[in-house]
Amino acid sequence: MDRFVSSYTMRLDAKGRVSIPAPYRTVLARDGFDGAYCLPALDAPAIDGGGRMLIDEIDRLIAMLPPYSDERDEMSRALYGSSELMKLDPEGRVMLSETLKSHAHIKDGVTFVGLGHKFQIWEPERFRTHLDEAKTRVRDLRKRLGHPDAPARAPGARE
Repeated sequence: MDRFVSSYTMRLDAKGRVSIPAPYRTVLARDGFDGAYCLPALDAPAIDGGGRMLIDEIDRLIAMLPPYSDERDEMSRALYGSSELMKLDPEGRVMLSETLKSHAHIKDGVTFVGLGHKFQIWEPERFRTHLDEAKTRVRDLRKRLGHPDAPARAPGARE
């Protein structure tokens, strides 16, 4: 497997550590990384995580902005400046910082959610609510795309 898929709910141990799911550790290892980059998600009460695929995406995003521009500096601060490098212990566990846990409202449990090139870490109940809302939006999108008057391409796609 070379993508983060599926979801896994785990508990933090007494020391506040959590095991990264074994399939995710496999993806990180294949990606050539022996840990995980983690940062607060910009648009959700969650933590974005991943390896080289995630960092490469961030690099590409920042490279699209003009060098020495305020926008590029802001994007760099928001993404690189809030990133944390997590080292896995021999059992595949990481310690989430208080900053990350606070952002995602995590107390004693987490849900890891695969998003292909990256994964997210959510507080389990917040994720269930978010997933229900996302499913509703996807069903609505599917209906619009399947409507006879709808364009044959995805919204935002170029002709």
